[in-house]
Amino acid sequence: MSAPNPTLPACCSALQTDWPLPQALPGLILHSCRFDSAQLAPDDFARSRLTPPPGIATAARKRQSEFLAGRLCAASALCQLSGTASFPLRGEDNAPRWPAGITGSITHSHGWAAALVGHRDAWRGLGLDAEPLLTAERAERLAEQILTPAELQHFQQLPAEQRALHLTLCFSLKESLFKALYPLVQRRFYFHAAALVEQADNGRVRLQLREDLSAEWRLGSCLEGQFVRHEERLLSLVAIPAD
Repeated sequence: MSAPNPTLPACCSALQTDWPLPQALPGLILHSCRFDSAQLAPDDFARSRLTPPPGIATAARKRQSEFLAGRLCAASALCQLSGTASFPLRGEDNAPRWPAGITGSITHSHGWAAALVGHRDAWRGLGLDAEPLLTAERAERLAEQILTPAELQHFQQLPAEQRALHLTLCFSLKESLFKALYPLVQRRFYFHAAALVEQADNGRVRLQLREDLSAEWRLGSCLEGQFVRHEERLLSLVAIPAD
């Protein structure tokens, strides 16, 4: 895909370059923007010089604006990182295909999108995820699907008013973990494949695999992450450094 037009489409706000998470990580670039599906104009993709892939061109306005906003953030972050603005291609598995030597992650949630990129010789995998805060009723309904038995026991021991935020955190972290590890293990895995085993007051966390995902990523392997409550959403990151 070609480089983006500097003129923002009607549905997106100005790009932001601040780092909202607790700990800045060396060499990583995060760009974000707000978007409004109702403001998506018929020529927004053309103005951005982005050709929508199959499935996006005929998708609902919400999906189109999510895709466009996420790709604009990615192109802007890539430009800062490498000096070249380009839109990541969409792979057959729907995951972004980053330029050679670069890894990254894209997320969007209820009118907000962001992309994170870094050089592959410093970062093997990146997973960024934004989630709206779950309601108490939905958290109770989803808990068994998202949590391992040990996590579920901890969840049920929490005060009722803390459970929804905690489940949102576990959900988001496991989404970030999947984004970071999927390119390395090349197989799909689900929520029970990992557990949140440590959580610090400074937003740092540790996740532990509960099953073998590859010869390298085996049961018991630990990965570091971080999170922040960012406005009306929870934002999480799992970043895997290069050896």
